Amino acid sequence: MEAVRNAAAVASSLRLTRTKPPPHPTLTSPKCFCLRKEDAFGNPSSETSLPKLEGHQTDVFEVEELETNDDDIWKLFAHAQRNILYLNKQRLTAMEELKKVQEERDLLLEKIEQLEAQKQTGAQTEPVASSSFADLLLRIDSMVISGMIGSGEASSLRKKVMDSRSQINDAFCEIRHKTDMELLSELRLFTEKMTQNPLHIVHICSEMDPISSCGSLASYVTGLSCALQRKGDLVEVILPKYSNINLDAIQGLRRIDAEFDSYFGGHWHKNRVWIGVTRGISVTLIEPLNYSTFFNRDRLYGYSDDFERFSYFSRASMDYLVKSGKQPDILHIHNWETAIVGPLFWDIFVHQGLGATRVLLTCHDITSQCLEQPSKLELCGLDPHRLNRPDRFQDNTKMNLVNVLKGGIVYSNKVVMVSTIHSRDSLIHSLNHGLEPTLAIHKEKLLVAPYGFDGDKWDPSKDKYLPRNYSAYDIEGKAACKVALRNRLKFSGYSSVVVGCIYSSCTFDVSTFDVDMDNLKAAVRYAMNKGAQVVLVFMESETPVMNSLMKALQNELKDANVRFIEKYDDALAHLILAGSDIFLCSSFHDPWLQMPLKAVKYGSAPISLNLASDGFRQFKVRDSRGSSQSEYLRQSGWGDCGSTAASQYLLSTYGNMSIGQALDEINTEPSRWAWRIKDGMSKDFSWDAECCDIHRAAYTFIKNL
Repeated sequence: MEAVRNAAAVASSLRLTRTKPPPHPTLTSPKCFCLRKEDAFGNPSSETSLPKLEGHQTDVFEVEELETNDDDIWKLFAHAQRNILYLNKQRLTAMEELKKVQEERDLLLEKIEQLEAQKQTGAQTEPVASSSFADLLLRIDSMVISGMIGSGEASSLRKKVMDSRSQINDAFCEIRHKTDMELLSELRLFTEKMTQNPLHIVHICSEMDPISSCGSLASYVTGLSCALQRKGDLVEVILPKYSNINLDAIQGLRRIDAEFDSYFGGHWHKNRVWIGVTRGISVTLIEPLNYSTFFNRDRLYGYSDDFERFSYFSRASMDYLVKSGKQPDILHIHNWETAIVGPLFWDIFVHQGLGATRVLLTCHDITSQCLEQPSKLELCGLDPHRLNRPDRFQDNTKMNLVNVLKGGIVYSNKVVMVSTIHSRDSLIHSLNHGLEPTLAIHKEKLLVAPYGFDGDKWDPSKDKYLPRNYSAYDIEGKAACKVALRNRLKFSGYSSVVVGCIYSSCTFDVSTFDVDMDNLKAAVRYAMNKGAQVVLVFMESETPVMNSLMKALQNELKDANVRFIEKYDDALAHLILAGSDIFLCSSFHDPWLQMPLKAVKYGSAPISLNLASDGFRQFKVRDSRGSSQSEYLRQSGWGDCGSTAASQYLLSTYGNMSIGQALDEINTEPSRWAWRIKDGMSKDFSWDAECCDIHRAAYTFIKNL
């Protein structure tokens, strides 16, 4: 390194350059200088050395003149310059290597710090995980001692818990606030999920939220599909490609280059296929080319050729499944629009690679059945002579017509009637709309499943729209939400009770609209007389008559303690649910919005205007927890209580409660009211709960047929 410094000094002092030297003056005797170092005794040294810069410690040199020519001088300069450049290059290389070493050292130090942090975190979390695991085993012991489960089931649960320790720690990290009954239910579901095999389900349907939505079917398909996938199943959805479809809701939408043929009206026709993903669900859109007008319309339904439109789509969906080589475990079809897939499957497609597939039909609206001429069955390849029989497609009343929904019921392995409050018997005998003989014959096929809601979106413990979150185990935040709601609506004065209501044209029957309005007016007036503050949200209807009636109601109920909201706002809807003590519902049967179930989750008591209200209902009020409740429910036409857990809870807790009873209990029995509210909030009415479990059990049953 000393030599490098000396060379650099020479370069700096001489300022060598590669340019042509300037002209030299005429020299009589050209000279060059040779640098010679003397030893300590004054004798010339044989060791050569480069000079050092002024200011540094130097050696003593003697300069002697040597004669030479110009060419020799510049050769020496060029040689010295090359040496200096080489040394400089070596210096730069050494500096780069030093930089790399420093970077490696920094990375190593950072990794050591990370490992130390992980070690400290592990030391802190390990006892917590171990504590949760131990608590769970102790709770199983408690269940055995209390008689909730037998020793055999307890042993089985312990073994499954031990075998799935890592997953158990994640799933049951918070169990201290749960009752033994709640924990046992969750534990049974968890262990069942661990042992069940995943299923492949394909929905063939006419709606899916948020792609194409017209009714309750859309939210049902999306909610159930997401819940099934969270439990490990594979779910796909096939839809028509409507012209007004919400393309922004589909991620990665693209058209498949190849087209496929489907049969209709005696010929084979080309179809395009579009694929994408919505909320994690694979979606396939079928676009007819020859019949392009079938789905190029303003509305989804309500046309004279609806049978042709959806029978084409149903047949094309089956042709697509065969062409693509899919072999799902379950074909899930919905309402009359795709009910014809049932006979198509068993008469044409079961032997085309789908021998292990089974069919489940969901019925959301039994009033819509689609009656058609038998000859129209030929359009999609079915034989009308074989199907137009009393035990198959022939309508039970109009014998000259075929009933498409009836055919779907007959040709499906299981039929799920979706209703939050009705029992199977009431659907068969009271709400059958002419299908009672068919439903009675196929009674063993029938199941009832409740609707649900998005448990991530509608949960006060994690609701992003609320000023403060709360739950059944920490309900203090609800009072803060009530204050925020009053402030937003600019209520003056103080009221201990807030009554909420969200009305939509989809939540009530047009035929009973006048009765609903009379009941609503009576309930609001009663609440106002008792000192409550009321907020009413009216979602605008497509029917001008209904909008005018709502305007008249608004004028009639003008008061300082009443607020009317004419435009639905999602954030405000969440706050109304959270800030209300009582929630008025047109009916507990609300497949579109599911307000009764959401109200329960948010700690707001749902009161049905079509079941009970002071002054305009003629039945005797009884204790909602008394022994006479089941008798009342049978007499009121709701059928037995054994349909679904959701219906049992709603009808037994609020089925005959009026707004007067609710206000009295709030004021005179606050502890009982608090128990009622917390009990409801602790229940799960989301799609992931009872609705998903019933469908999963039905899928598994028919798959094993």
